[in-house]
Amino acid sequence: MISIVFGLGTALCFAASSLIASRAANLIGSFPVVAWTMLIGLFLTLPFVFMSGVPDSATGANLGWLLATGIGNVSGLVFATFAYRVGKVGLITPILATEGALAAVIAALLGESIAPIVGFLLVLIVAGIVLAAIAPDPEPLEHERPVVAVLLATGGAVVFGISLYSAAHLSGDMPISWVLLPARLVGTVAIALPLAITRRLTLTRATLPMVVAMAFAEVIGFTMFAIGAQYEVAITSVLASQFAPISAVLAFVLFKERLGRLQITGVVILVLGVTALSIAS
Repeated sequence: MISIVFGLGTALCFAASSLIASRAANLIGSFPVVAWTMLIGLFLTLPFVFMSGVPDSATGANLGWLLATGIGNVSGLVFATFAYRVGKVGLITPILATEGALAAVIAALLGESIAPIVGFLLVLIVAGIVLAAIAPDPEPLEHERPVVAVLLATGGAVVFGISLYSAAHLSGDMPISWVLLPARLVGTVAIALPLAITRRLTLTRATLPMVVAMAFAEVIGFTMFAIGAQYEVAITSVLASQFAPISAVLAFVLFKERLGRLQITGVVILVLGVTALSIAS
């Protein structure tokens, strides 16, 4: 029951973050959105980091995994926000949700064995991505570039997968607050600080509540996933990946975004493939 509640909570948080990012990035740009999200998230995370203290496991290889987690997470958000500027939420989020599948690919490349069913599901997921990318769009958005959006979303999924794989190495060894810290720290130092120095850290009255809400959604979402995964990884992962269809439905309701039949078919294949892979893994 705990895994179900926290898995669904994760999906809702990530869906909210995706919808907010898609609007905010078009208003102030991708880098400012990521910068403000990570900067605000850093202030949300630091009190818990200080409360937990420096763990004994914060040495050696774990510091490298922490850095990989942070860089992968921030890079993924950058890719995602750029994708939202040229594509539809309903097309982009299912691709981003393949981060777990790509973490499995990374594990295989690093020597871990992979079951035949997992290999089949990975091929199925790739087929869904390709179909969604080449399918005609009956009601394109202004300035929409679906192929570019798919490529950016795929890049985001890859680096998110690296972040997820790295975080998996830290599970059980590091407090949740320390796993959350690297992305917020990297985003602040590598993106927010340079933008502030060059006076390009844009923020408007309309986007202020957006980036605050996105920062909360990101921190709460990852925290809920970490808690749920401690009880049942498969159930939490399956439910968390459902942020993709939730985002697509909400984008249809709120933003009137419509996908063509072939695009919907590709998205369904993606969602089913990711869900089955979460169970099989």
